[in-house]
Amino acid sequence: MRPAARGRSRRGVAGAAALLVTAGTLAACGSDGGGASTLTWYINPDAGGQAEIADRCTEAAGGRYTIETALLPRDAASQREQLIRRLAANDNSIDLMSLDPPFIPEFAQAGFLAPVPEDVAEAVTEDVVDSAVEGSTWDDELVAVPFWANTQVLWYRESVAEAAGLDMSEPVTWEQIVQAAEETGTLVGAQGTRAESLTVWFNALIESAGGEIITDPSPEDPAQIELGLTSDAAVRAAEVMQMVAESDAAGAAFSTSNEDSTATGFESENGGFQVNYPFVYPRALGAAEAGTLDPSVPEDYAATIYPRVDEDEPAAPPYGGINLGVSAFSESPELAYEAAECIVSDENQAYYFVTNGNPASSTAVYDDPEVLEAFPMAPVIRESLELAAPRPQTPYYNEISVGIQRSYHPPSAVDPGETGEQASELINAVLAKEDLL
Repeated sequence: MRPAARGRSRRGVAGAAALLVTAGTLAACGSDGGGASTLTWYINPDAGGQAEIADRCTEAAGGRYTIETALLPRDAASQREQLIRRLAANDNSIDLMSLDPPFIPEFAQAGFLAPVPEDVAEAVTEDVVDSAVEGSTWDDELVAVPFWANTQVLWYRESVAEAAGLDMSEPVTWEQIVQAAEETGTLVGAQGTRAESLTVWFNALIESAGGEIITDPSPEDPAQIELGLTSDAAVRAAEVMQMVAESDAAGAAFSTSNEDSTATGFESENGGFQVNYPFVYPRALGAAEAGTLDPSVPEDYAATIYPRVDEDEPAAPPYGGINLGVSAFSESPELAYEAAECIVSDENQAYYFVTNGNPASSTAVYDDPEVLEAFPMAPVIRESLELAAPRPQTPYYNEISVGIQRSYHPPSAVDPGETGEQASELINAVLAKEDLL
């Protein structure tokens, strides 16, 4: 659920793989002779940043521990599957895990995460954006360590916004950007494919309309989970989804569009607007440096806060990223939490932001000169994270997300008056074990 207040940091609250180093199944146990303990950190694929941070923290540990990295699959669902399979078998080869926030409640509810020490919880939530703390919390308790925090912003081509007469210094709505794109013959990019990104989009829409996908999480009995998919906010979210998908600004391949193809469309001569993650900016700069994209294209890029559903209701942008879990079966949980504090230090978050394009959860990082040089729109990203709403916090997230993807795809076929009811019936039946996805 959305916290009562957003837009401020929470202090003291406890509540790309070329250079990756992989280590298949290194056990996290103290070495013979009293040497350094080896901690194994299971990481998601990136541009080598987590492996570099592991090396940095190993050096900083002064012999207390070493960190080896083991590479997880590329997509979040497969990462979840591999980790759950290992943890369900009490596998002690895992010490640290890079976790996609929506799956954290499931891991916590199953007893797979070691308790966060009180002093660690206080340290790792100081001056951290609310959305990252909320995404690391289950049952009013911090169960993971906030690491990097992703969010989507509204990217626009300055020339297109100017031609359409849009004042981008003021909040804009989905209707406004679709109208502007249609008037200028350009595209509005969003993720319409049947994948997790569709749930991300729908969640941002329903939260922006003042609603929630889950109104009662009922963690002990999934059959009693109450959904908000038939609320006025859900209907409004479906209306916006349908409107965007049916517009001339959507593009022919909208129903298969993911983050990368959305970025590609924005780079084209028809690029106008897109909701997407910060990676699109260094991607365009890299293409310009490589000679595959005219340098004038990224020079035309600008960013602002996610579009509103209604002009009088603030947007609730997507929240994502990665948080760190310590395995309940680790033989060195104290050292693992010590390592986690090193990993999420401001210095390492700034390094990761600049080199890998993954935004920080620490607010202090957004004042770093190197960050501001690499991402001039860093203040917009920080503001977006302060407004962001996590996806539903539930141990049954996978079932709910897949049910939404099945019901709301393709977006052009969404019926605002019917789809929410159909989605509710499907998800409730799955949670009650009366149906299968």
